[in-house]
Amino acid sequence: MRDFQAIADRFEIEALRGEFTDAAMMHDYDRLASLFTEDGVVRIPAINAETAGREGIRAGAERLQGQWNYFVQITHAGTIQLEGDTAVGRAYISELGQLRDGSSHQNYAIYHDRYRRTADGWKFAERVYEIRYVDSTPLLGSAPQTAGATAKENTPTTK
Repeated sequence: MRDFQAIADRFEIEALRGEFTDAAMMHDYDRLASLFTEDGVVRIPAINAETAGREGIRAGAERLQGQWNYFVQITHAGTIQLEGDTAVGRAYISELGQLRDGSSHQNYAIYHDRYRRTADGWKFAERVYEIRYVDSTPLLGSAPQTAGATAKENTPTTK
């Protein structure tokens, strides 16, 4: 990897994947939608869900997140194959949460991604969420009372 542009592209794509997880966990649906191209698509075959376009992605994320009492997603390093102004990759995901109906889920999954370079940097053109493992055993922990607080309220301050 001697090409500095390739290094910068990989770094930006990795940051894009981190921004996605942060936006989802912070319930920042506008930011989450902005991470996609105008014609971007999200597919979740396990629940036969597909949303397209930024508005559809925003609405779909808000609808899905609205079903959870609490939700935690962690993105692990994956792969990136650059192809000029496009790229493909995979990101490995671990999640846990409790739905409003009281059921619990611990998932291990893969995002199969297509990326596109835009005037605003790298964006998702497509994310396909493939579940590899689900454990619906009730989770023993719970979210602390501050879980619904805004990110600013949960951010430590220094004096």
